[in-house]
Amino acid sequence: MPRESKKTRKERAARVYGHLLDEYPDAKCALHYRSPFELTVATILSAQCTDVRVNMVTPDLFRRYPDPRSLAGAEREELEELIRSTGFFRNKARSLVHMATAVVEDHGGELPRTMKELVALPGVGRKTANVILGNAFEIDEGVVVDTHVKRLSGRLGFTAETNPVKIERELMELFPNETWTMLAHLLIYHGRKVCPARRPRCNECAVSHLCPSSAV
Repeated sequence: MPRESKKTRKERAARVYGHLLDEYPDAKCALHYRSPFELTVATILSAQCTDVRVNMVTPDLFRRYPDPRSLAGAEREELEELIRSTGFFRNKARSLVHMATAVVEDHGGELPRTMKELVALPGVGRKTANVILGNAFEIDEGVVVDTHVKRLSGRLGFTAETNPVKIERELMELFPNETWTMLAHLLIYHGRKVCPARRPRCNECAVSHLCPSSAV
């Protein structure tokens, strides 16, 4: 693809966004949750684990620990057993207990609503905070950059960066603030359904005509 000006790239990005929104109008967070607390727990568990597996684990987990106070007082071995199948269960159990303790002691048992306060919680990085803010609180603070968003951002020519923080920064410059949460959902849906890491199905892609990596 010829070198694009910033203006041209923004125009193309807007067209890509529009086509993907038409393709996946119901795109949303795949994790099952009923509260900001549950979403936080599920997102921590989703590290190096599929959303499908997390959704299999969380019903029993939330019945046993329905709020930050109960999770903060969890017996470590019992908690580890409940989340064992998500992988890295010892580290995740530690993060969950410490996160819940901080929510209880520093925030009165309620999840905070700012990036600064969220990333200060144990086990919560910027990506997790973006998930919480965008989906639980409808605050477009940033763009969730997971493996799908990282891959598609490169293939679509939105960025040449490989560092998630730098990718997020470029996407935030390219797309309007109010689209940031949905943008991640759309790229994740498209990555899972049409544009996987191996053998992307360019002949089925709604934005192949706008993609510099298209094989069509």
